[in-house]
Amino acid sequence: MNLRNQLFINGQWQDGDGSLEVINPSTGQVITKISTAGEKECDAALDAADKAFPAWAATAPRFRAEILRKAFELMSAEVDEIAKLISMENGKVFSDARGEAVYAAEFFRWFSEETVRTQGDFRKSPSGDKTIIVTHQPIGPSLLITPWNFPAAMATRKLAPALAAGCTAILKAASETPLTALYIVDLLDRAGVPKGVVNFVMPSKTGAMISKMLHDPRLRNISFTGSTEVGRILIKESADLVIRTSMELGGNAPFLVFDDSDVEQAVAAVMIAKMRNGGAACTSANRIYVQKAIATQFTDALAKAMGSLKMADGLSEGAQLGASVSIKERNKIAELVESAVNAGGKIEVGGAIPAGDGAFYPATVISVSKDNPILNHEIFGPVAPVVTFETEAEGISLANNTEYGLISYVFSGDMKKAIRVAEKLESGMVAINRGVISDPAAPFGGVKQSGLGREGGFAGIHEFLETKFIGVEL
Repeated sequence: MNLRNQLFINGQWQDGDGSLEVINPSTGQVITKISTAGEKECDAALDAADKAFPAWAATAPRFRAEILRKAFELMSAEVDEIAKLISMENGKVFSDARGEAVYAAEFFRWFSEETVRTQGDFRKSPSGDKTIIVTHQPIGPSLLITPWNFPAAMATRKLAPALAAGCTAILKAASETPLTALYIVDLLDRAGVPKGVVNFVMPSKTGAMISKMLHDPRLRNISFTGSTEVGRILIKESADLVIRTSMELGGNAPFLVFDDSDVEQAVAAVMIAKMRNGGAACTSANRIYVQKAIATQFTDALAKAMGSLKMADGLSEGAQLGASVSIKERNKIAELVESAVNAGGKIEVGGAIPAGDGAFYPATVISVSKDNPILNHEIFGPVAPVVTFETEAEGISLANNTEYGLISYVFSGDMKKAIRVAEKLESGMVAINRGVISDPAAPFGGVKQSGLGREGGFAGIHEFLETKFIGVEL
């Protein structure tokens, strides 16, 4: 595998001010070292994006669309190689990694199609005194910051609409998983993206360098996926120059299982919602609320399903649960479980760090009361807290009892009830009788402290466009 390990600035691969080790969390071994960026390199990346912007914004939509289509074709052809890289640096099992790579490639195809279909408006004003023309223009150089849990999909979900809109980009990936992002940057270079349009930096002093860019008038937009805590800081930093912000932040998704559900099917859906990516997803079902009449049956079945998962190195044959991205992240999960037990939680399966190397934590089911502290945290791991509720109203109230509002899940044999409940849930997305609904063709995003804006769907490209109204004298 040809690993890129340098910065990419103005169409050139180059070294920076230092280096950073990339660790395989399944083994603890160093995969490689990548270059880090100091103030000089970060400024050069922003300068390149700024200078390339006018020409890129002026290109024909079809020209940009063809480059994105080429990127889709390249990524689709190399999906297994990308999946191996994701699993190696992230720890997730190969099947999850391959699913992510396929999903990530689809953003290039979707936005290659959206590039040529951004609609405007042309109509006579109600008073009849003028013609109203509404058009959309690229906002400008954009800073894209992605997390470690989906290193391919989060990169393409931002890069694709940015390029489709005619914006130039500076990509900053998570320090745990930069290699996948570098692969995608290289792929875009091979697809024909002009120099300066896509740049990659890994700041050696992340906070200081990001802050400096957010206070540079050349930067016009930031798109961030990560924790709500960091998102709040970036929003405050962006306010000084009124930089446009798109924020896909934390989640603490409830999964409501009503007593008219088919328990076997409900468990299967929860397994997908909980264990996709080993639970390290902002969409992961973190709080599983089960109606009293089926609570024992459901919990026993879920514990059996979780306990049967094979935990191993993500690239080993038959692995169903891989490592966390780091020992630090694994230990956070263990601490949450320990605090839940201390608060009265009952371990149904799992719940203990295994012996041996690697950042592994077993699939865990824990029965807890409705006020257990684990329910206030985004677990980001293979831990499923189960809570019993009695009435529909109580279930809705418990589900909404959080500062987050990214996604909610509802499982019921009564579709009218399911839709009724979905309409009352305070989240940007609701999955009914399904464990996953993410789709490049649908708007992804949340309410409350889960973020601002939407990614994917028809809305995704508009995060990188300014709306302009032109009034024409008749």
